[in-house]
Amino acid sequence: MAEGQARDAHFIVVEGVIGVGKTSLAKCFAQMLGGFPLLEVVEQNPFLSDFYRDRRAFAFQTQIFFLLSRYRQQRALLQRDLFRERIVSDYMFEKDRIFAHINLDDHELDMYNQIFSLMERELPKPDRIVYLQASIELLLERISRRGRPFERQMDPEYLEVLAEAYAYFFAHYRGSPVLVVNAAEVDFVGNPALARHLLQAALQLREGTALFHPPGMA
Repeated sequence: MAEGQARDAHFIVVEGVIGVGKTSLAKCFAQMLGGFPLLEVVEQNPFLSDFYRDRRAFAFQTQIFFLLSRYRQQRALLQRDLFRERIVSDYMFEKDRIFAHINLDDHELDMYNQIFSLMERELPKPDRIVYLQASIELLLERISRRGRPFERQMDPEYLEVLAEAYAYFFAHYRGSPVLVVNAAEVDFVGNPALARHLLQAALQLREGTALFHPPGMA
């Protein structure tokens, strides 16, 4: 990886719907760049199992836990030297709102938005975003394969709504350059050369949104 390509990309984010493979790819990128992997706290959320069993009853508690844990993690980035160290995260703070708008009622959402707005203004913005996409069938297969107990009750319709919300969010997102990737086409983690090509394409993207085309594929 050429040093010049990564010089202005100190904070890279890999995003996508549950089960799309963002954590594995973020770890892979961090290793390639010699950077720090910032990984989302998921299994430590004490409300998550109840949320998948009864989303309406446990939505607010689950959302606030994630909001606070994401804020603490992102806030800690300000203590690191972002001008020298490269950070690769498997989530972006702004995506928290995607889940909030799906799961919270109007009164909860109003309270949530007030808290979110106060937090968001203090946090660093990603320099590049790699947005992974995959079919609902593939997402469900990967979720089943990793075997998290609290995800066994996940409703496929909820996953579909979430995927649509992600697509809408990134179709209108203008905060950072976004590279859109079909994660069903190839196994990036199992193919280091291709993962390196993907990372290079992300680093070379200077503005707007672009679709990643794997080499050798139409």
